[in-house]
Amino acid sequence: MKALTIRQPWAGAIAHQNKRVENRTWKLPAKHEGARILIHAGAQPDRDAQVYGPHLGVYGAVVAVATVTGCHYSEDGTCCGPWGFENAYHWTLADVTALPEPVAAKGALGFWTPTDEIVNAALRQETGVAS
Repeated sequence: MKALTIRQPWAGAIAHQNKRVENRTWKLPAKHEGARILIHAGAQPDRDAQVYGPHLGVYGAVVAVATVTGCHYSEDGTCCGPWGFENAYHWTLADVTALPEPVAAKGALGFWTPTDEIVNAALRQETGVAS
């Protein structure tokens, strides 16, 4: 299972709000389409983002599990509602499950491979199995 680091407040908006698109400058590698991934809140915030609500202040931790369902390029950003950016690849997400307790992890740029311990801690929460 792979993880994707996303800056806050965007990671929290995926986990706890209705953000179901991740904006990227690069196209989703085909091998990741349909994959279940961990959503990791990076250590640094996006200081230009204007998203408000609870659960947006977690950094350096896995906050959700999601399925990447596809990718498309958008020039005007309107195809994905208020979350889609202009001139960006929109990676679409589904089946998002917020974790009740964030799982501490360092993260990395792009897709990265978390340890078995991190994956297992996240999946136990997703399925509701006690640790």
